[in-house]
Amino acid sequence: MTSWTIQDLHVIQAEHPTAAGDDTFFVAVRAAHEVGWYGPVGERVGRYVNAVLAPEMKNWLVTDHSRVLDELRAAARRHPSDVASWAVGTVDCAVWDLHGRLAGRTVAELLSTAAPLPLIPTYASWLTQDLSTINSPNVLAGVMAGGWSFTKWGLRRDPADSPGESASRMAEALELCTEALGVPIAVDAVGTWTPTVALAFAQAVDPTCLRWLEDPFPRHDEDTYELLAAAPLPLAVGERAHCDEDPSELIRYIRPSALTLDAVGCGGLTRAAQIIPVAQAQGVPVYPHGRSLLPGLHLAAAYPDAVPAVEYRLRWEPGRQRLYEMPLRPEHGHIHLPDNPGLGTMPRSAACPVPH
Repeated sequence: MTSWTIQDLHVIQAEHPTAAGDDTFFVAVRAAHEVGWYGPVGERVGRYVNAVLAPEMKNWLVTDHSRVLDELRAAARRHPSDVASWAVGTVDCAVWDLHGRLAGRTVAELLSTAAPLPLIPTYASWLTQDLSTINSPNVLAGVMAGGWSFTKWGLRRDPADSPGESASRMAEALELCTEALGVPIAVDAVGTWTPTVALAFAQAVDPTCLRWLEDPFPRHDEDTYELLAAAPLPLAVGERAHCDEDPSELIRYIRPSALTLDAVGCGGLTRAAQIIPVAQAQGVPVYPHGRSLLPGLHLAAAYPDAVPAVEYRLRWEPGRQRLYEMPLRPEHGHIHLPDNPGLGTMPRSAACPVPH
């Protein structure tokens, strides 16, 4: 065990063809003749990892995840950036993958004292399909036929509309789509709303149509969300949580119906495993954000009572999976947890390390 110390870290780029703008970079952490991986992530995250975090990764014990996270966060504080939390989480997840490979166990097994859940429920999101512009209910019904736990769609404010017009239009679109499906749906405003629009929407919408409204505002600051305290809107936040953010404060002042935590963006699996019990103690279920699907699946497998389902992004995830040696594909709204050690998969092909 004492030989399981981190020797070095590299960022590499996948060689497999991808669409323009796709994430293609992977972090590789080496110890004891084994390599742990995480990716794909964007170029800016990869370059930050190379320039800021890689020089710090010497002689840390692979199994001491709390110390690794503390050291990574300290380095990130010395070099502030809007990608710092993502970079910390990327390295943290790669170290967990390495730990699992060295121990011959899955990350979910390392996280939990009980047998992990082998088949993970997922919900489908398709945010490029905005409810207010969908002309045919067949689009909705076609996705629902996949057996998902539920579905989530975009619901963006049109800046050309007045707040009242935006709220009425979006409330009507939501109610029509829910009526067509026969079940409530989740919507993501992608930070495009104002408090005035949100309050008008709360007055116009039938809340029984709504599973949750996610990220109506660009930031999840207390003053903005306090305006919605009396509105009967089920809210979801958490995707933007930072590795230094106190989750209990976020939950306390927003009082969300769901915490859509990103397992990488929040600082990695170590940080997510610290946050989940806090959310569970306050009765808030965690639905891991789909951009970090693989670590999200391991969290759901390790904490099935706290994590009911993981987001599967229909628009983007199939392309990301093409970069893996063993792509993950949903079947009837579920994904089988990989049973290989670590996170369970690795890049299909990789080029040389990326320069600083």
